Amino acid sequence: MAAAKRPATRRKTTKPVPAKCPDCDGNGEITQAVRVGARTGRLTDDHQTGLCLTCWGTGEAPTD
Repeated sequence: MAAAKRPATRRKTTKPVPAKCPDCDGNGEITQAVRVGARTGRLTDDHQTGLCLTCWGTGEAPTD
């Protein structure tokens, strides 16, 4: 009697994890201090968030 065939096992392939953006640490957003005043540009205690221009908000390091 012939032995029953077992289904071939497939290896799970994992996608490589992309490197984090060095400027925003993978968040996609950066914070900057708010400056007021025309000449001196005094710093305030407030901060504003914005889109990271290095990775365009994806959080992945650019691949040049």
